[in-house]
Amino acid sequence: MTVHTHGVSASTDIAVANALEAIRLVGYAVIPSVLDERFVAEITASMHRAHARIVAEVGHERLERAGEMGVLRAMMRYDATFFRLLEQPEVLALVDATVGEHAILHLQNGFILPSHSPEATPRVFQNVFHRDFPRYLNGYVASVNVMVAIDPFTADNGATLVVPGSHRQPDRPETAYMERSAIPVTCPAGSLVAFDSTLWHAAGQNTSGAERLAINHQFTRSWIKQQIDYVRTLGDETMLGLPPRTQQILGWYTRVVTSLDEYYQPQERRLYRSGQG
Repeated sequence: MTVHTHGVSASTDIAVANALEAIRLVGYAVIPSVLDERFVAEITASMHRAHARIVAEVGHERLERAGEMGVLRAMMRYDATFFRLLEQPEVLALVDATVGEHAILHLQNGFILPSHSPEATPRVFQNVFHRDFPRYLNGYVASVNVMVAIDPFTADNGATLVVPGSHRQPDRPETAYMERSAIPVTCPAGSLVAFDSTLWHAAGQNTSGAERLAINHQFTRSWIKQQIDYVRTLGDETMLGLPPRTQQILGWYTRVVTSLDEYYQPQERRLYRSGQG
């Protein structure tokens, strides 16, 4: 398999190629220590700031009612640091080779996974085995996840549990089988954990006594709707200040027209560009 990345070493090029082969065979792969310590520390601080602003805007009650555990949505709205994750050459190489160069960001969610004793861990969607893309398409890859480990992923701090090979199964495996077969994906801070979005997985139990931070990205074919309309969320002024590739990933070229005036524009000014899928 040939992978072309830009701005990375030959060894990283090989790491991406190996990761793609692992995703094809077993559904997931790790590329260790992609982000340096300084960037990881910067993201950590940015996540806590974004968390405080999200709580202030949405409120504890509404967040708790959603049945989530430490999920941070639309963090880019509160801190521009998170845009830089969409510029990482390794991330772009994985996306291009799986869901194509016109793929868009379905979601970028931060996780601040709290620590609980085993008996006190709440049962929420995150820690129940699930697929992030629920439709099996007979091997066609419509969606891929690239998770960034901001803290190390360990067996006792809730590292993501995966069921190897389950992306090849059209139906939900038996729960007992998944519990027996699942393994924690452990890796150092700054690593990428990439997986086919039809892979069955769950958050592990964090019993470490400390929070575990991570950021999950899900990229899909351009014709699939985003979880959040990032273009509208961020606004034109912010979007126009971003690099063209980041604009494209956020959905700038796959917008739906709202009038005939917008529809009958020259190709270079159309909201939905040709060739997007």
